[in-house]
Amino acid sequence: MDFTNFFERLKDLTEQEDVIGIGKDAAALKMEFEDALLEAERVDQVAYLTAQEEGITHEKFDFKSKKDEFYVTYKQFSEKRKNQLELKKALESENLRLKKGLINRLKEVIENEEKISSAFNSYKEIHETWKKIGEIPRDVRDEIQKEYSRLLEIFFYNIKIYKELKENDVKRNFKLKQDLIFKLKNLRNSTLLLRDLEATLRILQDEWEEIGPVPNDDWEEVKKSYWEAVRSVYEKINLHYEEQRSVLAENISRKRNLIIQIEEFISESSENKTSKDWDISSKKVIAIQEEWKKVGFGTKKENEEVWKIFRSKCDNFFNAKKQFSQGAEEIYKANAEEKRKIIQEVEALKTSVDWKYTTEKIIQIQKKWKSIGSAGPKWENKLWNSFRADCDAFFLAKEKHYHDKDAVLEVNLLAKKSLIESLAVLILSEDKHDALAQLKDFSTRFTEIGHVPRKEQDTIYRNFNSLMDEKYNSIKLDDSEREKINYQSRISSLLASPDRSKLLIRERSDLRKEVEQLTKEIALLENNLGFFAKSKGADQLRVDVEKKVRNAQTKITNIKKKLSMLPNE
Repeated sequence: MDFTNFFERLKDLTEQEDVIGIGKDAAALKMEFEDALLEAERVDQVAYLTAQEEGITHEKFDFKSKKDEFYVTYKQFSEKRKNQLELKKALESENLRLKKGLINRLKEVIENEEKISSAFNSYKEIHETWKKIGEIPRDVRDEIQKEYSRLLEIFFYNIKIYKELKENDVKRNFKLKQDLIFKLKNLRNSTLLLRDLEATLRILQDEWEEIGPVPNDDWEEVKKSYWEAVRSVYEKINLHYEEQRSVLAENISRKRNLIIQIEEFISESSENKTSKDWDISSKKVIAIQEEWKKVGFGTKKENEEVWKIFRSKCDNFFNAKKQFSQGAEEIYKANAEEKRKIIQEVEALKTSVDWKYTTEKIIQIQKKWKSIGSAGPKWENKLWNSFRADCDAFFLAKEKHYHDKDAVLEVNLLAKKSLIESLAVLILSEDKHDALAQLKDFSTRFTEIGHVPRKEQDTIYRNFNSLMDEKYNSIKLDDSEREKINYQSRISSLLASPDRSKLLIRERSDLRKEVEQLTKEIALLENNLGFFAKSKGADQLRVDVEKKVRNAQTKITNIKKKLSMLPNE
């Protein structure tokens, strides 16, 4: 960060011989330097915090040495200007004392000197001495000059000097004074800097006093025009100072409003919970700092006062942000480690084809991810991108799977509709075995076609089973054959169902429970037979029980046949 330009400019100002008139230039340069220094400190602070967040080393810039170097030179300038101002003030006070003495001498000449030659010589001595005396305090300059001019007028009229002057000198003086009045009027509309305007006015006023008398008939008009022109210039000077004071006061007011704004933002920032909150607050504070730089200067004392307050508020804010960042770092590390573990879980699941289970599992993991706080600016986006990529990989694969599956289901739907149409117009063979073979073939083909879209499943299933029942009923079968065929038809129906796995498991479970129940009944009946064998007149009861046992055993045999007919899935 280069501050050489500020040092060189301040050194040039300090080395000038007369530094009184460039005090504002130096003050403006100081404010410009302080603003640049603040911006540099802010940029360095941001760089430092960014480096901390990214885990990089940042060497902070040594602003103190630059500040010290600048303020040492500025102090030299201020002391030099102060000395010159004190010297100028002393000289002006002495000059005022001398001019008052000359005015008193001139009054004495006017009042007491009777000899014209002596009076004129005294006047010449007084006037020459008057011209050699330097500046006097500005606030009494006009008053002293008016008094001196008034006495000169009295002097010239009293000694009737005009009678001794030649007519052409009087006319020349008249012309010179008219020219000088014209210059004064032009000076009112000039674009000179204020200090140059004041200096030019003093020179013209001195020239006016050096010009001799004018014709008596023209004097009042010339004098009136002269003082009107002088007052016009002074009005411009005074107006400038009033406007300048107004501008300075407005600038201070704007800066105090900015201090109020930054105090409000700092108060709001006490509620910040995340780095994002602090970043938003930082942007607001930096925006106010930028606005501050656009505001012009105020009065020196107030400008320094508001600047110290503003800089203190900014420092407090960035110190609070720094403390938050240091405390949040440990939380960020813990959250980052927990999120890495979650990413490992998703990586292990993203290639799974168990769509339902894995979908539910990943959704649970996503909820868990949301419950974990931020991993900080350094890791949050990287971890999130990795996590989201793994989740997206699974869900894209799932989407493709079901898209392909839907296409297959539509093809199956068309195939089953075509098969149902064929079944509807099927003419069964008169041979019972061939007819059964025909129906079994249709059942097998219907099952082998596979699933159809869920919204069509029940309709297709019912239509097919209804037609199959009609066809089986049209075949003449004995009871055992019908029972076997009916159960085969039931199995075919189960296999054709979209929930075949669940239905087959339930069917096998129901048959086994039935076998278990029959077995318990047989055991109970056989136990009762033991009592009947010892009882007289119980033959008929024993025959009934034995019959029930045989029927139960037959049922068990038939159920086992059904179990053997069920496919193993």
